[in-house]
Amino acid sequence: MVYKTNGGFLISKIKQVQGRVFEKLLIQSGVSQFNSAQGRILFVLWENDNAPISELAERTGLAKTTLTSMLDRLEASGHIKRVRDQKNRRIVRIVLTESAKGLKAQYDEVSLRMNHIFYEGFTDEEIVAFEDVLERILNNLTRRRV
Repeated sequence: MVYKTNGGFLISKIKQVQGRVFEKLLIQSGVSQFNSAQGRILFVLWENDNAPISELAERTGLAKTTLTSMLDRLEASGHIKRVRDQKNRRIVRIVLTESAKGLKAQYDEVSLRMNHIFYEGFTDEEIVAFEDVLERILNNLTRRRV
């Protein structure tokens, strides 16, 4: 095994730079209703609305404490509602408002632009291979999570 590697450092750096580029693209596209971090939560909800907070935490990779404060801001801005589960009142579900549902097309456009930037110069095969490797790394880390 190679002992000196930079994979974790590079992933961390990519995440930081990607976040700044995505923020810039949001602003250039006139999306000012949410930031890129909040967009990650909205993205998960656009895929699966009415999700429990525990599922949102799992799918976004955010700690519940971080997620809670971000949900507070999204709720204050009118993008989500917290709703008690009908069958189990201890479970809080997060539901998109109509205004947030209306932002999906703009977000999708920005995401598409981001993908073009992210994968510039890559072949389809390289993209698939790269994402397979990232999935393996994520699975390795997830199994060891405490």
